[in-house]
Amino acid sequence: MEYRILYPEAFPVVECSLRRGEAIKAESDAMIAMDATIDVEGKMEGGVLGGLVRKVFTGESFFMQRLVASRGDGRVLFGHPLPGGIMDIELDGTYGMIVQKGGFLAATEGVQVDSKVQGLMQGFFSQEGFVLLKLAGQGLAFLSSYGVIHAINLEQGQEIVVDNGHLVAWPDYMNYTIEKASNGWISSVMSGECLVCRFRGPGPVLIQTRNPSGFETWIQEIVRKGGK
Repeated sequence: MEYRILYPEAFPVVECSLRRGEAIKAESDAMIAMDATIDVEGKMEGGVLGGLVRKVFTGESFFMQRLVASRGDGRVLFGHPLPGGIMDIELDGTYGMIVQKGGFLAATEGVQVDSKVQGLMQGFFSQEGFVLLKLAGQGLAFLSSYGVIHAINLEQGQEIVVDNGHLVAWPDYMNYTIEKASNGWISSVMSGECLVCRFRGPGPVLIQTRNPSGFETWIQEIVRKGGK
């Protein structure tokens, strides 16, 4: 499969060129357009239980799209609903990627999309909840974000503190803790950050330059004022 990310500086889309017989899977609303040589079908990644867990706990779709170039070579265009970036990552089978809700867009057939349960304290305090997505296997995956995706590459022992609303993805071999932004709870709340995630290297942490919850709050405020 060949691909390119179009309009990366504005509202990007992914153009995938499939050879006859090749397939790619994506979130259920990710396909923008496709050639007539391609068939699309619904697929429950991980079976009924896996689809149910993704839908209930992560907000992802119960079904995924599987697009197959059944009648010859063809192209597919993928996009995501929020104004933001798209990044391609290559998995070689030696590790997986943990992805926050809403961060997965599409992947080749060799990538398994599953659910990962966080620890009790991490799930209770993080904005992502108790269940995240885990990408494993070998192949290509596309991640999406609100704002641009920025990679922070940590050296051995190096640490970074990230607002958990700005997280996109990180390797499954990296550990992180959730802690107060300041020394005291009152100071943390007054700072506007409250809880943050502390990652320790080595490894890359992918963050998004905008917070989706802030966007949701802004939209709700507009709707509330417009309703008066």
